[in-house]
Amino acid sequence: MNNVQEESSREQKKGKRRLLLLEIARGLIEANGLRSLKVRDVAEAADCSIGSVYNEFGDFDGLILTVNRETVQALTARLVAVPAEDPIRQLHGLAATYLDFATEHANLLRSLFEHRMEEDRPFPEDILIMVMQAFALMHEPLVRLMPGKDPAEVALLSRMMFSAVHGIISLGLEERMVAVPPEKLRQQVAQFVDTHLAGLGVIPVRKSSTA
Repeated sequence: MNNVQEESSREQKKGKRRLLLLEIARGLIEANGLRSLKVRDVAEAADCSIGSVYNEFGDFDGLILTVNRETVQALTARLVAVPAEDPIRQLHGLAATYLDFATEHANLLRSLFEHRMEEDRPFPEDILIMVMQAFALMHEPLVRLMPGKDPAEVALLSRMMFSAVHGIISLGLEERMVAVPPEKLRQQVAQFVDTHLAGLGVIPVRKSSTA
């Protein structure tokens, strides 16, 4: 085997090890949550040293951040696929899709928001941008529903709306506090979207059945 082949073989092994470490870390976070994740457990499951984990990702933060990036990418791919023909249905679809993803991958989504960098290092800007881009998907349908509004105000409203949806879902799925049955949570999210749009004057306020 010549030097080029040896180098190629080493790179392939390195790539496979990196994917294995990511798969293990993702699985441990999904099963037990971020707070239970230990670099030692990842290394042992991959049958390698802790140093090998650090060599691949720089440090423990690097491993977690890589998992979190993949989580944002997977979430965004689901949100982008929501049909956009009707803006009101799109907003409901985005909220419902976010709920589905959060229900299926609760601990991975929590990891995205719970992770704190070691030694108070700044959070990577690229992940912040990715999260904001996911949240901004509510912006375009709101623009279509409120064409006369100031663009900066609509942008703020879209971020507030997605943040509220995130909060409702996060609390609803939190088993230790105020867990809500899945179908009831789905109803609450849909009701919030309608109520919010009614408050913005986009759709008529629904009259109470007891009125």
